[in-house]
Amino acid sequence: MTPSDSALSRSATVPAVANTSTREDLPSLLFFQDAIKSPWTAIYRCVPDERDAVEAALIELADQEQCSVVVTTGGTGPAPRDITPEATEAVCDRMMPGFGEQMRAISLKYVPTAILSRQVGGLRGQSLIFNLPGRPKSIRETIDELWKAVPYCIDLMNGPYMDMDAAVCDAFRPPAARR
Repeated sequence: MTPSDSALSRSATVPAVANTSTREDLPSLLFFQDAIKSPWTAIYRCVPDERDAVEAALIELADQEQCSVVVTTGGTGPAPRDITPEATEAVCDRMMPGFGEQMRAISLKYVPTAILSRQVGGLRGQSLIFNLPGRPKSIRETIDELWKAVPYCIDLMNGPYMDMDAAVCDAFRPPAARR
């Protein structure tokens, strides 16, 4: 089994985020609880480490649950069972290469093996999907820096406005995009 696929989802104008892990006390979920001031809901999915199952979970979270953001954790290395990037690429309409590049750059500050990561990011309809590392410490290190670009990305996709706590995450928005 892959860690679990979990998601923070939206309904109507509520922002969404999704995640993959075996624990509900993920560092990433704690980050979202502290950082996002707008209303949001968490949705979790535990899926086997099989490409079809991961693809189905991503499609469900993006299309049926209408998550603004779908985040997976783990399954991004070179091992034969690490199929999360392929599943993500298969379901995305457009890829966002900057997400994978930035995640590896962040991780390389901490471990030289970050070059083995195959993390990707992409868009499916109104959802941003990206792959985080699998270790809780690495998840938090990555999300702390990566999330600064996510709220504005959602704005550009005409998604819900994510009001952030600047003390936790100083999200970037050009002055004209701030509320």
